[in-house]
Formats: sequence, structure tokens, C-alpha cells
Amino acid sequence: MLGTAPLLEKLKGDKTIWAIIALLALFSFLPVYSASSNLVYIYARTSSFSLLIKHFGYLVIGFSFLFFIHNISYLRLRFISKALLFLVIPLLLYTLLQGKIIGGANASRWITIPFIGISFQTSALAFVILMIYVARYLARYELNPLPFKKSLLKLWLPVFIVVGLILPANFSTAALVFLMVMLLVFLGGYSLRYLGYIVASGVLFLTLFIGAAKLFPEAFPNRVDTWISRIENFSDEDGGKDNYQVEKAKTAIATGGLTGLGPGKSLQKNFLPQSSSDFIFAIIIEEYGLIAGVSIVLAYLVLLFRFILQANRAENTFGRLLILGLGIAMIVQAFINMSVAVNLLPVTGQTLPFISSGGSSLLMTCIAMGIILSVTNKEKIKIDTQQEIEKEEDLVQLPEPE
Repeated sequence: MLGTAPLLEKLKGDKTIWAIIALLALFSFLPVYSASSNLVYIYARTSSFSLLIKHFGYLVIGFSFLFFIHNISYLRLRFISKALLFLVIPLLLYTLLQGKIIGGANASRWITIPFIGISFQTSALAFVILMIYVARYLARYELNPLPFKKSLLKLWLPVFIVVGLILPANFSTAALVFLMVMLLVFLGGYSLRYLGYIVASGVLFLTLFIGAAKLFPEAFPNRVDTWISRIENFSDEDGGKDNYQVEKAKTAIATGGLTGLGPGKSLQKNFLPQSSSDFIFAIIIEEYGLIAGVSIVLAYLVLLFRFILQANRAENTFGRLLILGLGIAMIVQAFINMSVAVNLLPVTGQTLPFISSGGSSLLMTCIAMGIILSVTNKEKIKIDTQQEIEKEEDLVQLPEPE
């Protein structure tokens, strides 16, 4: 107990958020270790223990990022968000142009970090940076109406570029990014009428993309057929591979009952291709029962409540929008993952934050949480807060309200 006191004193910000994410991360070792046996069967060169160590390594790195970031004033992100956006767009373009094809579909989602050999999903990084950029833009117009014409170039063009570069290889992530940006600008006071224009433009863009992909399938590899098949499979009881995964997930949930079969006793983990990531929620219920499933749902709901509470307590608009944009997106991703497992949504490939195994997704979740906790860190907020805001305001002349 005495040894943990100094460590707890170094954890700043919302202690409830710290407690929940720590519990989720600690709990993740049990289902990840159990569910990874399927990967051992597919890739005979590895073992469940080595995969568990890999998951532990990502958690250590992720929480190290989290701890470091939460001790930095989030206001500094205002000054570097534009530079980070200009950095991530070329990375997305490079990722897309790699030309990785699996089954005739674009699978260019990852890049390999040189010398380290670790694969990294650039869309996860792009989402965090884009939300920071959008929050910064909206915060500049806190007391003024948002100008629609000027926002087309400075706000929506970067959004559509990022979403457009993610879309060919990952529709679910592109849709999630777009929806979260729409929610954030709505919360930031953007006109509903102008939002309607943007939604219509997004639908038109998606329609043109799908039409071009169907007319010229050889021109650029894409996953349009995969999207269509997943939607068809979702509504068809004999839906092939995706339906097979969902049926196994539903079997796991039904088998688990109220208290579950016990740790490591899941049978469906041997049949679910993504049992340690996309369908880990089903494995949790099979082994630990509905009690564990409901507890996880409640944990994410408590996180959502704390995000909203801390957003209302934020001392400026930028901090409030950061918490809402990054926090709500995390909760939405969690409920998408769980909804897929219980067949409420088509298969999407979204992971369960802090629980699913994975590299870049877990790291970006920790970075996003670090930013949120930085906003709740009142000790850092007090350090030159007003001076930093005034410094940026002096650099940029706000346009007259339209």
C-alpha cells in the first residue's frame, strides 16, 4: 500500500477515468490470452504466451504515452495541430498507394515502421489529429458565428481529404471519422442548415466513389464489393463468411449464460477468426457470462458520464471539444464492437477499446485518453493558460462574422 501511494499521486486528472481504464486493461489479459489460441492454430510459429507478452508490451507503451501526454498542457496542441495534419495526410496517401491487395480488395491500411518492423494503422493516428484540428478551428469562433464559406476550405476540405484517403481500404473507420466530426461541429455551434449541406456532399461523394469503383474496378482497388456483401450478409440468414462469424459469436454468447463457462474454457474461440479483437466481447461472455458483459457495458457508460461531466468543467471551449470529440468516439467504437458481436450491426472490424488485442488502435486509444486526462488535469491548465490562448489569437486575425 505504501508503495502505491507515490504512484497514485503522480496520476493527475479524473481519478475515476484512471480507475476504469486501468481495470479494463488489467481484465483484457484474461480474454486475450484465452482467445489468442486461434491465432496460434493459424500461425503455428507463435504461442499464446508470446501473444500475451506482445499485448502486454503494447499496453506498457500505450500507458507510457498516456502518462506522458496527460502531464503536458493540452493547449500546446492548438499550435501544432495544423502541422500534424499536414504530416498525417502524406502518410495516409503513402499507405493507400502501397497497393496491398487481398482477395482483389484494397488492404492498404498499415505501414511498417522502418528498422522496428512494427505495422502501424495510419487511419487511427489520422483520426486523433483530425479531431484536434477540428476542435481548434471551432474554438477560435467561440464568440462568433462560424463562417460557412471560409470553413469550406479551412475545415471541410481537410476533413474530406482525410476521410477520402481512408475510405478505399476501410469504410467503417472512414464513416466513424466523418460521423464524429459531424457530431463535434454540431456541439461546437455549427449551423444545422450548413451541416445539412455537408451531409448531402458526403452522401454525393460516397455515391460517386461507389459508382466509379463499380464502373472501373481495375482502375483502383477498393473494398466496395466487401461493403455491399457485408450489408447483404447482415440481412441474409445464409450470409456466408460474415454470417458464419456472427453465428459463432451468438453461439458463444448463448453458451456463456449468466456466469459463463469459466476462464479459458471458450469453445467458439477456436472458430472465430478475430476472437481476440473484433469478437472478443463474445468470448468474454462465453467465459465470464452476462454478468461480465453487462459490467463492461456499464464501465463504458460510466466513462461516457465522466467525459460529459469533465467537458462541462473544462475551462475553455478547446478543452471541452477535445474531451467530447475523442471521448464520445471511443465510446461509440466500443458499442459498435459489442453490437457486431450480438448481431445488431454488420461486421465492421472495430476493436473494443483497452480490451481487444492490437497495436496501433490500442496505442492511439491511449494517446487520445492522455489528451482527455490532460484537459482534466487542473494543475497544468493553470500554467499560462490565458497567455497561450492570447498568443495564438494575436497570430491569427479572426474574420468578421458572416
